[in-house]
Amino acid sequence: MSAEVRIRGAVKTYDGIRVLDGIDLTAPSGQVTVVLGPSGSGKSTLLRTVNHLERLDSGYVSIDGELVGVRVHGDRFKELSERAILRQRSRIGFVFQNFNLFPHLTILDNVVEAPLVTQRLPRVEAVTRAKELLARVGLEDKAGAYPRQLSGGQQQRVAIARALALEPRLILLDEPTSALDPELVGEVLAVIRELARSGTTMIVVTHEIGFAREIADHVVFLDEGRVIEEGPPSAVLDRPRHDRTRAFLGKVTRLATPENA
Repeated sequence: MSAEVRIRGAVKTYDGIRVLDGIDLTAPSGQVTVVLGPSGSGKSTLLRTVNHLERLDSGYVSIDGELVGVRVHGDRFKELSERAILRQRSRIGFVFQNFNLFPHLTILDNVVEAPLVTQRLPRVEAVTRAKELLARVGLEDKAGAYPRQLSGGQQQRVAIARALALEPRLILLDEPTSALDPELVGEVLAVIRELARSGTTMIVVTHEIGFAREIADHVVFLDEGRVIEEGPPSAVLDRPRHDRTRAFLGKVTRLATPENA
């Protein structure tokens, strides 16, 4: 099952600066939406509002028509209870930049933990699912290892398996390769590439332009907390209309060339 995400009028301010400045965005069900933009453009903040890790100052996020983190109370929104928010988050997978694995748990137990706690699955069932997911990301032989014993690329693949363990309707990936050494990026992108073909709704924040072109159904370019332009990869990446988009893509392309590596 996949889900449609709608973001309407999203505003988030830090220290008087509007990090999100009235964003309207739809991530269609079953599609991969890639969010691009320079550092400080609001990409990660936007992603974190989708599962209410960041609370909006105004506007809302809904998934399949259900408001996330809030409910309507008269003419305003009222925060849901922490239990209700956690219940919503249990249907959303999140892959962070820096893995966020539990260092004291084995790889298997990292993947097992969320289904045991949030879904109350019997341990035998949770372990079976976890082993299947570790096999899917090519790490079935690392089930008994600890995070410190794995490379960064392997840890990120575990993080993806953990996100899938709750059988989410939606998966959010925040710069999933940014903390990796260049030689480890390919193994993580291969897993995400396979995941993108599965029909699960995905929102991916990335700086990998070639990868975005390959997996995205829809590309969104943010700058200074606003959607500057959006559309299919062939339009936004190959024929951008806005000067800011063209400047960003030109800079990223130059940095990616061998002489600038």
